[in-house]
Amino acid sequence: MIIERLLAKPSSSGGIRPAMRLMLLLLLGAIAGADSAGAQAPTSTIDRIRETGVMRVGYGTTAPFSFKETDGSIAGYSIDLCNELAGEIAGPMGVGTVRVEYVPRTPANRIQLLNDGDIDIECNASTSSPDRRKVASFAPPHFIAQTHFVTLKKSGIHTIDDLRGKTVSVVLGTVNVGQILQFSRDKKLGLAAVPVADVQAAFDLVEDGSVSAFAMDDVLLRSMVIRTGNPDDYVISDEPLGDPAPYGFMTRIDDPAFAALVADSLVRIYQGPKMMEIYDKWFMRPIRGGRYSLDLPMSDDLKAAMGISAR
Repeated sequence: MIIERLLAKPSSSGGIRPAMRLMLLLLLGAIAGADSAGAQAPTSTIDRIRETGVMRVGYGTTAPFSFKETDGSIAGYSIDLCNELAGEIAGPMGVGTVRVEYVPRTPANRIQLLNDGDIDIECNASTSSPDRRKVASFAPPHFIAQTHFVTLKKSGIHTIDDLRGKTVSVVLGTVNVGQILQFSRDKKLGLAAVPVADVQAAFDLVEDGSVSAFAMDDVLLRSMVIRTGNPDDYVISDEPLGDPAPYGFMTRIDDPAFAALVADSLVRIYQGPKMMEIYDKWFMRPIRGGRYSLDLPMSDDLKAAMGISAR
């Protein structure tokens, strides 16, 4: 290394002056410290949970998967599964109990929170796509969704071609952004995408007539339309904007041990006696204080992905 060769020369033989030598020594120490910090692996999630007894769960604002109730509690299908997961991993980790701590996340910051170590697992409705699997690990699927769009019935928009030249809201950080733009390019629709921060805000733009449509996963569109109390005012497209895709809980990409523990534990939960009870609670029965029901039986594709025998 050039700096080390310079330091080896004594000043009496044409080497560097003492002041310069001190500066080079400080620089060399800084480089060594940086190399050491960069080489040091982050504390594993398993070790951190063992030490603290806490699993930090990222949650969203997307009922029925994860959301905050009016009383401030965090609830949802994904949350129930991750609460079960906390109990399931306690034994293999050699701890008595694992407490869940909820951390709010958005579609735009969820992966950053994971890889920065602010959350241990994201428990919501994140699509497992090829691009996302490059930056996060995905657990076995807990749902399968497909992108559609919603419009006001009075708009007269029913097909993808009807969207030609129209405005469509999308949520930043979701796969739906790329899907609607790809459709626009492929079919030369000339769509204008209107990006917003969260699902409800994107839906509100349709509700107040600011945009013509909102592209999002079918199950989330169904939930939002029903929650309006006036579902007949809306139309969810029959035509999909993409292939069916699985939702999976995300863990840090550089922590395969925790990802494997989560995967093994969830398979046991999926194939256990409480799985159908948890699913039916959120998709077949009245939720949110009995205000509405999604009436959405578990699909055969999801049963197959979970390893659940047809019943």
